[in-house]
Amino acid sequence: MENYAVLMKRLQNGNDVRGAAIACGDEAKTLTPGLVSFIAYAFAEYLAGKTGKAKEDLRIGVGHDSRVTAEELKKACLFGLSDCASYDCGLISTPAMFQSTVLPESHFDGSIMLTASHLPFNRNGMKFFTRDGGLEKQPLTEILERAAELAAEYGTEDEEEFVRADRLPAAGRKAEPFDMVSIYADAMKKVIKEAVQGDDYEHPLKGLHIIVDAGNGASGFFASSILAPLGADTSGSVFLDPDGTFPNHIPNPENAAAMEAARKATLDAGADLGVIFDCDGDRGAVVFSDGTEVNRNTLIALLAAIVSESAPGTTVVTDSVTSDELAVFLTEKLGMKHLRFKRGYKNVINKGIELNAAGEQCELAIETSGHGAFRENYFSDDGAYISVKIIIKMAQLLKEGKQIESLIADLKSPAESKEIRFRIEADDFRKVGEKVLADFVEFAGRDPRFHIVEPNYEGVRVAFDDEEVKGWMLVRMSLHDPVLPMNVEAEKEGGAAVIMDRLMPFFGQYPELKL
Repeated sequence: MENYAVLMKRLQNGNDVRGAAIACGDEAKTLTPGLVSFIAYAFAEYLAGKTGKAKEDLRIGVGHDSRVTAEELKKACLFGLSDCASYDCGLISTPAMFQSTVLPESHFDGSIMLTASHLPFNRNGMKFFTRDGGLEKQPLTEILERAAELAAEYGTEDEEEFVRADRLPAAGRKAEPFDMVSIYADAMKKVIKEAVQGDDYEHPLKGLHIIVDAGNGASGFFASSILAPLGADTSGSVFLDPDGTFPNHIPNPENAAAMEAARKATLDAGADLGVIFDCDGDRGAVVFSDGTEVNRNTLIALLAAIVSESAPGTTVVTDSVTSDELAVFLTEKLGMKHLRFKRGYKNVINKGIELNAAGEQCELAIETSGHGAFRENYFSDDGAYISVKIIIKMAQLLKEGKQIESLIADLKSPAESKEIRFRIEADDFRKVGEKVLADFVEFAGRDPRFHIVEPNYEGVRVAFDDEEVKGWMLVRMSLHDPVLPMNVEAEKEGGAAVIMDRLMPFFGQYPELKL
């Protein structure tokens, strides 16, 4: 068996823990209940140091999405926290678990969400929150290193689980059940009522038909506990029941089949709006009444248009693959500033926080994946809050006889958009990837048709604007995988092929790169 430090290290995925909780096909089991117990125990030690409290005085909540391994991992997690006052929040969304640290009704010192977002059914993981937000990468690294020490000291090997935590010196306090969903839902309802100021204050969404596609994840309560009590018609909503096998579609707003399911449900119901969430509810997207899918660039534009009304001229931080058409809409149509930053939702959100700390107003930080965070909401990436902002605006416009589609009527879209992924087949894949990027800068600099875009915070971005084609491309290193993703967009049909014809002679010369 690998040593505990190796086991823990391979579970870290940026600022989250992720692994295979069920062996599936060629994928071995990597995340066991024992490991979860040690990690939870180490998180409690971290919180004690951060807050200055004794472990027994800490209040820590644990929630989970709909995955089939949720219950056994929750039991293990709570065992690791049994020195503390721990609370079982049950099936819930990730944003609600962050809110559990800031809302006065719960006011936890920290919380743990058991989820692997949109990943396959056999995966699971852990997200960690304090009142300062989601845990950063370095503290998580230290927590996992401490968990490895605990496993070495208190773990017992088991043939199936490969490590158990039976001997942890935990106090044995039982977790209390805690209805965090209702607290979170009440907070969302209050936001809507205060913003809409409807004639019927308690039912500000009366007259709106909104369907929800929860993807059999954790956010079905958005329809039953938030929208319906406020007067919305939610008939036609789909896949609200939790089912960790995800029998209908991948719970991922970036997935074409998932968005088509939400689109179909919206049209079938004749709804004014469709809302779709990922499995743990921290990402979202919407569908207009005519079936128009509002995600990626379009979602960013819509939310920015809403924000610009109360914060004109504010900066919007996005990830690196947003379109030129979106940049034009933000800066020229809305009069906002646009900072195109790095991929990775934490990178985008942290940049927004950094700008505000430096005196530059940033009210919205959003990645094209659907992770969107508002300054007014603690910069928490929250699919429900994204939807709430859109629904509030719909209700306000309804009183004026206007449609929400009008907010982005001037947004243009590229005719073609594609992503190509080069797999790097090399032991030191990062070294190879960095060499390819450096060579590409030299290659692009020698061709007058290639215009290297500056400033640029990730990879190499090139603009094309000549008689043959107008568009852009971006090639970068993946955050975690041995992959070079390349995004290409063109203003007119056929333009992507022209750009690819210019690029492939360069990338084709590297035997380590495989499409």
